[in-house]
Amino acid sequence: MAEVGFWDLLLAAGALMLVLEGLLPFFSPTSWRGVFERAIRMSDGQIRFLGLASMLLGLLMLLLFWS
Repeated sequence: MAEVGFWDLLLAAGALMLVLEGLLPFFSPTSWRGVFERAIRMSDGQIRFLGLASMLLGLLMLLLFWS
């Protein structure tokens, strides 16, 4: 079996992210629009906190499932 390289893995992860992010607007455009309307009303600090929480959760998942 061929070894998977870093760039192949990164490309696959990016493609999977796009597929997952496309599910909500495809299946429920009204809900997707509502999410963005609520995001517009959030402060910069709240948005930054969500971004930080998302990155930390992603790193934690990588650490748990990669090893």
